[in-house]
Amino acid sequence: MSSTRRHFAIFTTASLPWMTGTSINPLFRAAYLAKDGDRDVTLVIPWLSLRDQELVYPNKIVFDSLLEHEGYVRRWIEERIDFKPSFGIKFYPGKFSKEMRSILPVGDITDCIPDEVADIAVLEEPEHLNWYHHGRRWKKKFRRVIGVVHTNYLAYVRREKNGQVIACFLRYANTWVTRIYCHKIIRLSGATQDLPKSVICNVHGVNPKFLEVGKLKLKQLQTGEAAFTKGAYYIGKMVWSKGYRELLDLLSKYQTRLGGLEVDLYGSGEDSDEVRESAERLNLAVKVHPGRDHADPLFHE
Repeated sequence: MSSTRRHFAIFTTASLPWMTGTSINPLFRAAYLAKDGDRDVTLVIPWLSLRDQELVYPNKIVFDSLLEHEGYVRRWIEERIDFKPSFGIKFYPGKFSKEMRSILPVGDITDCIPDEVADIAVLEEPEHLNWYHHGRRWKKKFRRVIGVVHTNYLAYVRREKNGQVIACFLRYANTWVTRIYCHKIIRLSGATQDLPKSVICNVHGVNPKFLEVGKLKLKQLQTGEAAFTKGAYYIGKMVWSKGYRELLDLLSKYQTRLGGLEVDLYGSGEDSDEVRESAERLNLAVKVHPGRDHADPLFHE
């Protein structure tokens, strides 16, 4: 790499206030990449129509303008880091697909970054961003294109009708688009689809807040205090595809062996009511709660 100032453009498939991994992790990545001031960083996130915002964003949060949405994102990240973030934010037009439960880019989203500063592109969920891409080739516009794979979409589609057939086609589509558009692929875990030119590496790092909680718990244990006084909890977007059905089935199957075990589920999503009703119907010691921040003090015990 030359000594000239680098520019990172981070494209992702979701944005706050949707509390999902591809909203939050790229946001922290942008903040920390820009922290030392040695590089320029732009986070590129989807802008939804008011109708789609009402479908996607929780607690009836909607935005009338890009500026209003940007302000929300900036306030959220500033409350969670101990420095002033210095990255830029741009928006690309997106559309929410009810069938896929995902935001899909509309048009050529490479246009969000001017050609003169197109240097390094980080594509969060490169397969997702490129299923319907029909614009310029990423590798022709940017000097380096790095894809970060978050999700095992094959596991998701296998749950659907004709899922095995769809998964077969999707496997080839994901391989094809990532091979064409990315120089290198980073898979966050081995649970994701194996792709060409890929390595497995958790590049998210660990939020300092979690490390502080860990140090406090270690100190409590070393002094003989009870560090963890509650039962188990499960946190994640409350949709069946996140594993809630399997969790409830296992708890039901082995509940006689798990006497006294109480489980709290924390998450918000389209299937919240169904998850709650299923737990009640199976007569499980399970409580269902709205989603919370992973670092919420509620989880420290």
